Amino acid sequence: MRRQPVRRSAAARGFTLIEILVVVVILGILAAIVVPRVMDRPGEARIVKAHQDISSIVSALNLYKLDNFAFPSTEQGLDALIAKPGGQPDAPNWKGPYLQARSVPKDPWGRPYQYTQPGQRGEFDIYSYGADGKPGGDGEAADIGNGE
Repeated sequence: MRRQPVRRSAAARGFTLIEILVVVVILGILAAIVVPRVMDRPGEARIVKAHQDISSIVSALNLYKLDNFAFPSTEQGLDALIAKPGGQPDAPNWKGPYLQARSVPKDPWGRPYQYTQPGQRGEFDIYSYGADGKPGGDGEAADIGNGE
């Protein structure tokens, strides 16, 4: 009597223990290389994120001005990018929201971005006070804005 080999369907086949161990070892090596590089620079990552946020807000403000012929006032603030603002200057052709988020993003340290119009360095200023939340500072505590 001859035994027939057991054939498994494609759905019943799996990975062998060796294959799983090889994948786990490769993932471990990659993690050992990548994680220390990322974990050493959380402050730098926050600064880069703030610059990216400010850049997207600047783009949204420029679109707002194209539609409404003026930037929102300091009183109207960045919320004018999410909902049609009241007050002056009027927004007769508001076609927002101008930001994809449902709210204006907070800076990487959890505080609102500051907005002034007119600005000291241009038509408007958008900035974050950095890690310490106070004007001035160095390194991670330095102010980050669109005038830099």
